[in-house]
Amino acid sequence: MARKTDTADPLAPLTLAVGQEDLLLDRAVQQVVAAARAADADTDVRDLTSDQLQPGTLAELTSPSLFAERKVVVVRNAQDLSADTIKDVKAYLGSPAEEITLILLHAGGAKGKGLLDAARKAGAREVACPKMTKAADRLSFVRSEFRALGRSATPEACQALVDSIGSDLRELASAASQLVADVEGTIDEAIVGRYYTGRAEASSFTVADRAVEGRAAEALEALRWSLSTGVAPVLITSALAQAVRAIGKLSSARGGRPADLARELGMPPWKIDRVRQQMRGWTPDGVAAALTAVAAADAGVKGGGDDPEYALEKAVVAVARAARPRR
Repeated sequence: MARKTDTADPLAPLTLAVGQEDLLLDRAVQQVVAAARAADADTDVRDLTSDQLQPGTLAELTSPSLFAERKVVVVRNAQDLSADTIKDVKAYLGSPAEEITLILLHAGGAKGKGLLDAARKAGAREVACPKMTKAADRLSFVRSEFRALGRSATPEACQALVDSIGSDLRELASAASQLVADVEGTIDEAIVGRYYTGRAEASSFTVADRAVEGRAAEALEALRWSLSTGVAPVLITSALAQAVRAIGKLSSARGGRPADLARELGMPPWKIDRVRQQMRGWTPDGVAAALTAVAAADAGVKGGGDDPEYALEKAVVAVARAARPRR
């Protein structure tokens, strides 16, 4: 019989994150992991894709430990699990193990609906992670980001940020964090305007722009200045990833006017023009190599390495090398 679940408790036996918004899915996982590690610093976290969870794997991961350690098991793209593995998961839901939190990330929809229904019937704590396709939803998201960061931003500033950044929630979240880190007092429309029309001091976006343009020396200088002024390393890896992904998106898109591409790719028109200039010399292999380097740096700054600054420097150099320097 399933245990009674407190659906407000991040350490409930089962958390079900439903939707296709990657940032919200990642945050749902991070919330559970943070709560688990607050309860037990030695919590073991296993983060698996659907193809890594084979029949019998869940039983191995949730079997009793001699050390009675707390464990978090994350299963991504749960809608893609094989039929035999879904049987394993459903069986587990009926009798979850003590001190173990299972997180199922499910896209929603018809695929894998049986597992979704079973998790809900078992009393899963559910977190909605829908794609934010409407401008009003993104505006609400930006407002909530500033509130969560403990800062005030005027309605005009929030709207200006959405207009400048576009539909990518990671970019919106990163931009809000960057403004809070760099600016004191209430954030207004003028501040947002100054921030995106050029600032004297370096930011995570400055680092990313110089790197994808192949200007390694300038990117490293901007990186060191950003770190010295307190910019969080994770914001820099996020900006690098966004810049490289933008190049990959635009290089694979059909030609057209900036306004048409902006609608297709979810970017503001001004950004289409900027990325077009930055993408000269980039190749598909270069984009893949740069994303790999940034992913390694992201792991490094989130605890996977001993020296976050060195991890960032390596990533900046790798991205700059992937871009052909301009003559």
